[in-house]
Amino acid sequence: MKKWLSLAFVAATLTACSSEVKDTWYQLPMSAAAQPVAQGMINQSTRLLWVEQVVIPDYLAGNGVVYQTTDVQYVIAKNNLWASPLDQQLRNTLVANLSAMLPGWVVSSQPLGSQQDVLSVNVTGFQGRYDGHVVVSGEWLLKHEGQLTKRPFHIELKQQQDGYDAMVKALAQAWQQEAGSIASNVGRL
Repeated sequence: MKKWLSLAFVAATLTACSSEVKDTWYQLPMSAAAQPVAQGMINQSTRLLWVEQVVIPDYLAGNGVVYQTTDVQYVIAKNNLWASPLDQQLRNTLVANLSAMLPGWVVSSQPLGSQQDVLSVNVTGFQGRYDGHVVVSGEWLLKHEGQLTKRPFHIELKQQQDGYDAMVKALAQAWQQEAGSIASNVGRL
């Protein structure tokens, strides 16, 4: 009887150890160029851009990092999680990237006044994919002096390695690439 109890205890211990899965939390990295820098005084010639919102669909709004397993199936990770809400991360990194890419502009996630341009972004895809690529897609809308400019975007980048770390880094790189596209359009105004 003692022998069976010992075996049952060992089996239960091994099962408990093997089924313990730790959560991993991810934050989108910011490039060195996008690190915050001190701004001087705002004067009449300073251009103002308010990043009003970055909207994401419900399937991206949860804590889990999303992975596309086929052309029509998606998996939301249970143990690979966003450290803070994804829409906040996207907005914060967009503000930082645009600030670095638009010298002479003040870019903010808060309203700046009546003479500001307003940017809204609708992200429809932000996931890794079964073929080793990441997808960042959606559209942005810019209001400048009463005029509206709307542009769709769809970026696919190949991951440099397997795994969630590489996937998050590739997603951040694609998001930074889209920030560059937005900056070039805004800079022409």
